[in-house]
Amino acid sequence: MRATPLLLLALLAAAPLAAQGPAKAPARARARALGIPFDGTPGRHNAITDVAGVEVGHATLISGDGRLVQGTGPVRTGVTAIHPRGKRSSDQVFAAWFSLNGNGEMTGTTWIDEGGFLAGPVMITNTHSVGTVRDAVIGWQVRHHPGFLWALPVVAETYDGVLNDINGFHVKPEHVVAALDGAAGGPVTEGAVGGGTGMICNGFKGGIGTSSRVLPADDGGYTLGVLVQCNYGRRATLRIAGVPVGAEFPEPTVCAAGGTPTQAFLAGMPKCGVRTTSYVERPHPELGSIIIVVATDAPLLPHQLERVVKRTALGLGREGSIASNGSGDIFVAFSTANPGAAADTGRVSLTMLPNEHLDPLFAATVQATEEAITNAMLAAETMTGADSVRAYALPHERLREIMRKYGRGVQR
Repeated sequence: MRATPLLLLALLAAAPLAAQGPAKAPARARARALGIPFDGTPGRHNAITDVAGVEVGHATLISGDGRLVQGTGPVRTGVTAIHPRGKRSSDQVFAAWFSLNGNGEMTGTTWIDEGGFLAGPVMITNTHSVGTVRDAVIGWQVRHHPGFLWALPVVAETYDGVLNDINGFHVKPEHVVAALDGAAGGPVTEGAVGGGTGMICNGFKGGIGTSSRVLPADDGGYTLGVLVQCNYGRRATLRIAGVPVGAEFPEPTVCAAGGTPTQAFLAGMPKCGVRTTSYVERPHPELGSIIIVVATDAPLLPHQLERVVKRTALGLGREGSIASNGSGDIFVAFSTANPGAAADTGRVSLTMLPNEHLDPLFAATVQATEEAITNAMLAAETMTGADSVRAYALPHERLREIMRKYGRGVQR
């Protein structure tokens, strides 16, 4: 199976804007459409953009086939942008972050700790493009927000070097601009798009996933949304809605479709097409990570958002993660309530939800995180990347059969 033909989605001077904003509905069925039972009530789009004002954009880079040639490809990467109040707003939001396991990077977190605010977008890309994305965001803010003086952009990463020429530095400033300018509300494109293009999640093709929850009126009626860039985990430990799905796949789900991969850390990768009940995943340490972004319109202060963002780890655990030594599991949360809170105008009046009312938001965070991770895998399609390494998509019908086997899916 050859990789997708040239699909370089970028902002180029001689080419039309091709950033992937969330206006296009997902092409593949999501978890709920397959009858997978999740707790809680989702919002209209079951996406982070159900929180009013939040916009998401992607720039996706896919080109080349065959052997890895550093600086040339194959390319399977990109960048994703999340604007808390939309791209036209420079109004800061209260925020907090949490590192469950720090083998990764999220810039700008020192000021979030110190000041309690997030100023600007949250960006997600590959490990070796963080610097490029950070600098491009500053340039974009200078051009779009008059009076801008300085910034400490929040840029997070996960490693796509299994499928992508990560040392070729293919993400350029124009791709960052494309993601920022192309961001919009509404349905969010999921799977192998934006920063999630080359990612592998729980041993299957992964990428971007999202979900949301709307609280009952008695609990305030608030909305909470989650977006993940999913690149962590091992297939053997994958659980979906409590079902040990990964254990039902004895065959390789990441494999070599061509010759032996050139990268030493991929030595011993099984050949595609091998089906054996004795297959064991590669023994070397996990190389993946996960970035989780939480948005809510509930009036929460930074110390409360810190409590909320920590609950994403429980949703991650439901999917089978142990936050392994090699995984960068880093999360950020923000609240779109209290507009103008960062204004330098003297005293500012704030609204705060009492701590005793946080439990429904904790539950929503766990639920939406679990579903967003599942959606990331279900949206992604099988991809063949650098050195003809292939990451198979989680097959929908087989997943339905497994869920029914354990009494957790829709019965025929």
